Amino acid sequence: MPKLEKKDLKKSWLNWAMYHLSSMSFEKLEAHGFAHAMIPILKKLYKHDTDEYKKALERHSTFFNVEPQVGSVIVGITASMEEERANGKKIDDELFVSVKTSTMGPLSGIGDSTIQGILIPVLLSIGMALSSDGSPIGVLLYMLGYVGIVGWLSYFLFMRGYSFGVTSIDSIVGEGSGRLREAFNLLGIMVIGGLAASFVQLKTTVEIPNGKDSMILQETLDGFFPGLLGLIAVFLCWYLIAKRKMAATKVLIILIAISVVGVLVGIF
Repeated sequence: MPKLEKKDLKKSWLNWAMYHLSSMSFEKLEAHGFAHAMIPILKKLYKHDTDEYKKALERHSTFFNVEPQVGSVIVGITASMEEERANGKKIDDELFVSVKTSTMGPLSGIGDSTIQGILIPVLLSIGMALSSDGSPIGVLLYMLGYVGIVGWLSYFLFMRGYSFGVTSIDSIVGEGSGRLREAFNLLGIMVIGGLAASFVQLKTTVEIPNGKDSMILQETLDGFFPGLLGLIAVFLCWYLIAKRKMAATKVLIILIAISVVGVLVGIF
């Protein structure tokens, strides 16, 4: 009876961690990265059965798309399922597909809201603060911090998925997971709001004549709504990206154009 060892699992996780996005297509997205991650597992389980090895690679080359770090738990679950199948348990191809399709969405929601919405903005804000005077410490902190955190998280979830197997699916797609995703989304919005208020600085130099004196518009705005212009800029970016479906590069060009025109006419 073939049995997976820790070294086989580590090779599988490393393949996923390094190559999950290395071969992308609109038809299959991360499928090839998933199949590549399964190679150490399948070689160990089906080293004496070439036909079954080929069939296993084919069933793991179907469409797959998930947030890669959190999604490593699916690779671990699949490794456990393949081991059970190789040892005689009746697990058909459809069950592998069902496991992937039922977990991709929930895990992507959790991964995107925590990593893209919380971890990266927080690390970037700390790094930018440390490098505001030109020091490279902030850049190094971000790089090492991100790799260390997501690397540990990906490895931990992979091994946890392998340990619990199919039984872990209930906790991923169950009722509690929905509330967890909503909580992470809310926390992510709060983090982004706080970072926007701290780092988006937009002020006007407009002065409005008022008799012999002049009224400084920025002081008036700060008197009843500090950071109002920065908030408007954030909402403009959100509108262009979320509602008008503009690419981030186009939005950046628009912001640069607005800044240049504003400086030339004396608004900023």
